[in-house]
Amino acid sequence: MAKSLNRVQLIGNLTRDPELRYTPNGTAVCSFGIATNRNWTTDAGEKKDEAEFHNIVSWNKLAELCSQFLLKGSKVFVEGRLATRTWQGQDGAQRNKTEIVISDMILLDGKKPAAPETGEAEEKPKEEKKEEGKEESSEEPSEEVAPDDIPF
Repeated sequence: MAKSLNRVQLIGNLTRDPELRYTPNGTAVCSFGIATNRNWTTDAGEKKDEAEFHNIVSWNKLAELCSQFLLKGSKVFVEGRLATRTWQGQDGAQRNKTEIVISDMILLDGKKPAAPETGEAEEKPKEEKKEEGKEESSEEPSEEVAPDDIPF
């Protein structure tokens, strides 16, 4: 029998905040959306843009991590498999939904949301105040360039 492969890899931005739920037996499930963009130029030289929207589902510990660290607008890499669910709606019509069930997620944003319980939010302002205090107390201009001063 020939091998088959069902694998999806995406890099995109979250279209909404993740929604964490639990099944009746306590299994965590998190769902969110990702938008990917495609840009191209037609033969006539016209630039075109197109967005594709993907439904993402994660389970267990990964679901809890997604709900904890991802926010609307976050850039993220996800990897998983395509899965299609079929059910009958309240109106009696058969419905289908194709989702990407992920097994891996990497947050690509440089900044992480501060978690109040870890104290990260409190430490950052203290560091900034120290840096500001150094600049105010120094009489000579500093040769060092802070990463925030770089325009790109």
